[in-house]
Amino acid sequence: MSGNGADDRPIVSIIAAVLNEGPNIRPVCQEISDVLGQLPGAEVIFVDDGSTDDTVAQLEAVRRDGILPDLRILGHDTVYGKSAGLRTGIEAARGEWVILMDGDGQDNPADFAAMLEMCRMAKGRAPLVVGVRTRRRDTMSRRLASRFANGLRRRLLDDGCPDTGASLKAFRRVDFLGLPQFEGLHRFLPSLMGRRGVPLACLSVDHRTRLHGSSKYTNLNRAIVGIRDILGVMWLNNRARIPKRVTER
Repeated sequence: MSGNGADDRPIVSIIAAVLNEGPNIRPVCQEISDVLGQLPGAEVIFVDDGSTDDTVAQLEAVRRDGILPDLRILGHDTVYGKSAGLRTGIEAARGEWVILMDGDGQDNPADFAAMLEMCRMAKGRAPLVVGVRTRRRDTMSRRLASRFANGLRRRLLDDGCPDTGASLKAFRRVDFLGLPQFEGLHRFLPSLMGRRGVPLACLSVDHRTRLHGSSKYTNLNRAIVGIRDILGVMWLNNRARIPKRVTER
């Protein structure tokens, strides 16, 4: 980690929540290591969400072997879900800015620098930058399921985002910490942050096939849970009363 300031605090925290991604850890971490020189002071945090394979051992080896010598490894005692893992990482993060990614190799760390620049160079309030997968490297059935889910979400939530399924997202840490916690939260950041005045910016990002293993979700699982979550987010947004401006006298 190359920090900034008297206490060597990082500027950006790169966070991945992983579950049974042992074979993917080393190549993903190597790619992260290769791009750190393009970023201002950065830290890398992996949150293990109760893996039963050698994920933690692989993370420790990556740190020990000097690929990411300052890697922070956090762990859950059992499986709580991806959103819980991401919140654990974000709460522990020391950077002002956060970049989220997956640990399966589908995200390309080469996109980090452009995402962070969009966040930091924005005029006015810093945006939520969402990576949009313009060329999906998934099966036809998964692409169709994702297209349906994204269309339904846009229609019901009107969040202006063409694709929230991609893991790559960048934002100010403080803008996330005030959000309600629930599993699936990471898929609704454009709506929830937008309701709180955070503008949305989209960036076309590289999307690749998973290196090893298979997705933790089936198309049916995503559809059922996704519809329930959309209804929940609609309720949250409808009930939220957030002042646009606060004055002190």
